[in-house]
Amino acid sequence: MMKRINIYGILLIAFFAFVAISCDHPTPSKPKFDESLLMGYWQSGTLHEYYQEDGTGYTWDTADDVLEEEAQPYTWTLSGATLTQNHQMEMGGVVPKAYTVTTLTATTLAYQDNYGTSYVFHKGNSDEETR
Repeated sequence: MMKRINIYGILLIAFFAFVAISCDHPTPSKPKFDESLLMGYWQSGTLHEYYQEDGTGYTWDTADDVLEEEAQPYTWTLSGATLTQNHQMEMGGVVPKAYTVTTLTATTLAYQDNYGTSYVFHKGNSDEETR
């Protein structure tokens, strides 16, 4: 009788262990950001970016003596936390750049590239927006 109780006890414990392991555990979902917050002019030190509603934008860095009128155009997409910029080169090539967005609010944009470099931008007004 005692052996039978032990066997049932072991089977019961094994059953609950199997159920606990096989249950679908919730996984943390990837953050999703409001794409409309991305629109407009952003600045991080000397680096400037401008995002437009049609999925285009441009970037320039005044440290390289580049003005807004000489900015490099790109197309962009935001999917979940992945921001992709496809930079259009003067010779016709396209250079894709992917970033992981960590913050996107009405005033702050922060993202990290694949090499671990982080960028923090603040929303502002470019000369074009104030004309």
